[in-house]
Amino acid sequence: MAIAIQNAVICTPEGELRQQQVRLEGDRIAEVAETVTTNPDDTIIDATGLTLLPGVIDPQVHFREPGLEHKEDLFTASCACAKGGVTSFLEMPNTRPLTIDQASLDDKLARAAAKCVVNYGFFIGATKDNLALLNTVHPVCGIKIFMGSMHGPLLVDEEPILDRIFREGKRLIAVHAEDQGRIRARREQFAGMTDVAVHSQIQDEIAALNATQLAVKLSRQYERRLHILHLSTGIEVDFLREHKLPWITVEVTPQHLLLTTEAYAKIGSLAQMNPPLRTAVDNEKLWQGLLDGVIDFIATDHAPHTLEEKAQPYPQSPSGMPGVETALPLMLTQAMAGRCTVPQVVRWMSTAVAAAYEIPNKGKIAPGYDADLVLVDLRTYRPVRREELLTKCGWSPFEGWSLTGWPVYTFVNGEMVFSQGQVNTHVRGRALQFGLG
Repeated sequence: MAIAIQNAVICTPEGELRQQQVRLEGDRIAEVAETVTTNPDDTIIDATGLTLLPGVIDPQVHFREPGLEHKEDLFTASCACAKGGVTSFLEMPNTRPLTIDQASLDDKLARAAAKCVVNYGFFIGATKDNLALLNTVHPVCGIKIFMGSMHGPLLVDEEPILDRIFREGKRLIAVHAEDQGRIRARREQFAGMTDVAVHSQIQDEIAALNATQLAVKLSRQYERRLHILHLSTGIEVDFLREHKLPWITVEVTPQHLLLTTEAYAKIGSLAQMNPPLRTAVDNEKLWQGLLDGVIDFIATDHAPHTLEEKAQPYPQSPSGMPGVETALPLMLTQAMAGRCTVPQVVRWMSTAVAAAYEIPNKGKIAPGYDADLVLVDLRTYRPVRREELLTKCGWSPFEGWSLTGWPVYTFVNGEMVFSQGQVNTHVRGRALQFGLG
C-alpha cells in the first residue's frame, strides 16, 4: 500500500523545516519532493498544519515483560510508544528472568514479535557469571552494566570485573553510572529517614560522578565504545566536557531536564527515580551540555510501577517513572518556548540515536529510509491527563502539564499504527539490527 502525505512541514535531513510532500511505498520512504507522484489507489493524508518528523527511537526503556506484567507489558508499552510518536525502542535486561543469555533474549524477541506494534531491540545484561556470553548473544544493541542502584546478579560494581568487560569484545557498553559503595554508605548515614526527598541525598552527585569517571577511565584504557545512560548532574557535564572521547556517547532524560528535587514536595514518590532528580542548577548544566554536544541524545528511561507500589513509604517505594507517551511533546513544547529548535529535538530523539547504535535506515526523512514517521500538531496545547495514558501503570509525573507537539499520526514501517487517538493494534513492529550487535 502507498501513502502520500501532503501539505506537511517536514524536518529535512539537513535540519530545515520545509513544506514538502512524502510518498511511502511499502515499508520505505519512496519520494520526498515539492510534489510527489500519486496513484488513484494511494491513501492521501492531508497534513495541513502538521509537522512531519522521523519517528522517535527511545534508547532506554524498561517494559517489565516477562515477569512483572502487572506494571507494564510489551503490548501496552508499545501502544503507549505509538501514541507518543516512539517508533522504535531499546529495552533493558532487568526483567524476570533477567536477559542474560541467548535463551532469555530469544524469549523476549518472540514475545515482541507477537505483541509489539512498534520496532524493538534488547540489551544483554552483564553479571559476574555471564562474561563469556556478553559478546556472543545475538542480536543485541549493547551490553548493559548496572554499576550501582541495583541488587542481585545485575549489580556489577567490582573494578576487576568491569575491567574485563571493557577489555574483551567490541560491543557498545551502556552504563548506569552510580557508585554502589558510596550509596551503601550513605544509606547507613540516612537510615530511618522516610522522607522520599532524601533519595537525592543518598544517591548524590558524587556517587554519579565517581562511576562516570571510572567508566570513562576504562573506556579510554581499552578504546571501548561506551554509552553513559541518563546523565543527571552538572558536575558530570563539567567532567565530560573535558574528558569525553570520540567513541563515548551520553544521554539525558526529559525528567532530568525539566524536574528538580522540588517535585518531591508536589508528587512525592512519583518523582523517585534512579539516578535521582537534582537541582535547578543541574538542570541548567544538563541543558547546556545537550545544546553544545556534550550530551548526544535523549531517552525516557520509561520504568513504570503501579500507584500502589509507589504509595509505599520510602525506602520501600520503588524508583522509576513512565515516559514514552510524554517525551516528544515535552521536548517539542520546549522548542516552541525557544529553549531549543524542532530540528534539534529530531536529532536528539531520532537521528543521533540511530547513528550511535548503528541502526540502518532510521532517523531521517529521505528516500530509501524506513517509513517510521510521526505527524505532530505544534499549534494545539493540551494537558497530560491520567485517564488518557496507555501505559498500564496509568500515571505520569507530568500530569497536568500543558504540552504541544502531540502526535496525530504515527507510522511504523509504512503502516499507520496511530491515528487521531486510536492505536491500530494489528500492526507489528520488527526486530532492529545493530552495527555492533
